[in-house]
Amino acid sequence: MIYKEMIEKVLTNIEKVMIGKRNIAELSVTALLARGHVLLEDVPGVGKTMMVKALAKSIGADFKRIQFTPDLLPSDVLGVSIYNPKEMEFEFRPGPIMGNIILADEINRTSPKTQSSLLEGMEESSVTIDGETMQIPQPFFVMATQNPIEYEGTYPLPEAQLDRFLFKLKMGYPTKAEEIEVLNRAEKAVPIDNLETAISLADLIELQGAVTNVLVDDTIKSYIVECAMQTRDNPYVYLGVSPRGSLALMKACQAYAMIKGRAYVTPDDVQYLAPFVFGHRMILRPEAKYEGISTSEIVDRILTKVRVPVDRVPLK
Repeated sequence: MIYKEMIEKVLTNIEKVMIGKRNIAELSVTALLARGHVLLEDVPGVGKTMMVKALAKSIGADFKRIQFTPDLLPSDVLGVSIYNPKEMEFEFRPGPIMGNIILADEINRTSPKTQSSLLEGMEESSVTIDGETMQIPQPFFVMATQNPIEYEGTYPLPEAQLDRFLFKLKMGYPTKAEEIEVLNRAEKAVPIDNLETAISLADLIELQGAVTNVLVDDTIKSYIVECAMQTRDNPYVYLGVSPRGSLALMKACQAYAMIKGRAYVTPDDVQYLAPFVFGHRMILRPEAKYEGISTSEIVDRILTKVRVPVDRVPLK
């Protein structure tokens, strides 16, 4: 399958920089192909920024970084219209959101007002400035990072913002052998500087279009919806997964199936991706936090409880 070969080129390219993070690379590419966005929550220094840069270089994309700080304004993200006295008219100077791959670094360090400036772009792939709507260049992919251990001076992401992210992921520390390999590769050169493009932007857009052709059987759709409905009826959950979450999981499963070289989605795809799609879309009741029950545990219980459909493999 030619699409699988193209995707493998990208993943292999990323692995030249990211040691032992194949699963994170696969999930990031899954989100990119599904036209979704990723929130990376982890401690500093584990490679969050490097992952975004490697992905951008692998597809030859226009990479923009936004360093979120308490004094950042929406205009610093979107852009601003400036009056040109020579031409006697206003000129729009685009902000960093007008790129292909956007790194929103430490997104929870800025105010909710500035955070919300990303909402329209992430959902509609457009921005509205001074009453004029402008399309963001395609493909468009946001990977935001936040530090879970520093709460002073941070603003938790509101539910509306969290719902715009397809996945919420954690990088995790490397093993001892992996960390030694990181040191070996960086001893005499910076690996990211020598990273070459694996596929073109045109190839990526073709891949994104092909994702919609991946078959999702009616039994799989029913399985996804039933899992989402279980989150709404769970006694520990105050706010369950919305229909947008069900749609996000289906799109993610289609992209993941294509990465694995299949033209159809299986129940295993749903079970693997559900925790990354559903976890950040649920608000727990106080008793759940008191008893130490996490969203991942609730998703695991639901996946155990809901009947798995018989896998009907297409004849083609």
